[in-house]
Amino acid sequence: MSTEFQPVKEGKVRQVYDNGDNLIMVVTDRISAFDHILNNVIPDKGAILTKMSSFWFDFTSSIVPNHMLSTDVEDMPEFFRTEEFQGRSMKCKKLTMLPIECIVRGYITGSGWESYQKNNTVCGIRLPEGLQESDKLPEPIYTPTTKADLGDHDEHITYEDSVRILEEQFPGKGELYAAQIRDCTIALYKKCAEYALSKNIIIADTKFEFGLDENGTVVLGDEMLTPDSSRFWPLQGYQPGQGQPSFDKQFVRDWLKQNPDNDGTLPDTVIAKTADKYREAYELLTGKEV
Repeated sequence: MSTEFQPVKEGKVRQVYDNGDNLIMVVTDRISAFDHILNNVIPDKGAILTKMSSFWFDFTSSIVPNHMLSTDVEDMPEFFRTEEFQGRSMKCKKLTMLPIECIVRGYITGSGWESYQKNNTVCGIRLPEGLQESDKLPEPIYTPTTKADLGDHDEHITYEDSVRILEEQFPGKGELYAAQIRDCTIALYKKCAEYALSKNIIIADTKFEFGLDENGTVVLGDEMLTPDSSRFWPLQGYQPGQGQPSFDKQFVRDWLKQNPDNDGTLPDTVIAKTADKYREAYELLTGKEV
């Protein structure tokens, strides 16, 4: 007889189930934008995000350990061995998550571009003059944020702020953990961005989340380099000086901006095109079909 499970935590897209000494993370087909869950679902989105995170976790395991244990539901309790959970579930290590969103930017776009136009800075980091929208930065920059509760907005912070926040939670370890997650973030981005370019995809920016295992080791958690957590641009046709077409949910954000009176419901055409973009990004990066 299958034991009934209930999520112990539910985010905008993910459901987390307690499985004793590990967790089961399930990715739904929900989509969020501007920190709000929209009324539609994107077909196969949960499976694509799970498979893409799994691909990147394997690809970067030599840089930093990650929380993935298995994506095979046969390795999970019977409750998860159904079509509802197939392909979208990941068995993970339990971690004490660090309260920092680790954002890295390799190109100037979005809120970074808006900030740069005002005073040549992004999150307090001064950049060279004369950059155009979507330009590649001389070096990737680390721009952490707070980790807001559901419905709230993350806030940009400095590296020094991240040290202080971590020191409050882990006395005597704040500077160590802040430096480790910053350095891991940059190293992960550089390795993956170089690989993606070989597959004709530009990773403009992304975010990572880290936690600590039972030994106090920094471990990469949550999702990794998915269209939900990153900006993916096609290399073909890339042209600085303007916004870029994308493989991620920027398409959804743009539609919402152009239709400010929407009620959080996307038209069928936007849903279909978004699903196609997620699928195409996965297949280009991994060489596998969804």
